[in-house]
Amino acid sequence: MLDKIDSRLLAALQKDAQLTNQQLGDMLHLSPSQAGRRRQRLEGEGYIRGYGARLDPMRLGLQVEAFVQVQMASHDPDRVAVFARTIQTLPQVVNAWILTGEADYLLRIYCESLSDLNRLIQRVLLPIPAVARVQSQIVMDQPKADAPLPT
Repeated sequence: MLDKIDSRLLAALQKDAQLTNQQLGDMLHLSPSQAGRRRQRLEGEGYIRGYGARLDPMRLGLQVEAFVQVQMASHDPDRVAVFARTIQTLPQVVNAWILTGEADYLLRIYCESLSDLNRLIQRVLLPIPAVARVQSQIVMDQPKADAPLPT
């Protein structure tokens, strides 16, 4: 179970994963070693899955962000496995979710251009035998960036 200090520690690390144990201790009114032990425990228990840098897609030349819904023609495990392996190998697919409802999968994709997105859909996704239909939505703007999880 998480206590209030754990929740505050997690919230602080979501805002700035580079906080030192000293900084965390100061924020949480703990010694640096106590803050460090709590961080290690939360990492060990799987509350903290990792640390990473948030990159700016536009600065990297990734001008197009899209959400692509994929409806499967077949749920045969072997055919679905081919689809799953394919999306795992595509660097443009940064997230993939299995859904309830009409679409079976939702993919978050970054590409350099609309032409690149079109090629990915037409030449990679649609030819997969298990795929029946693909529908894409192009992101026009992001009024709320990826936010920290509520703690």
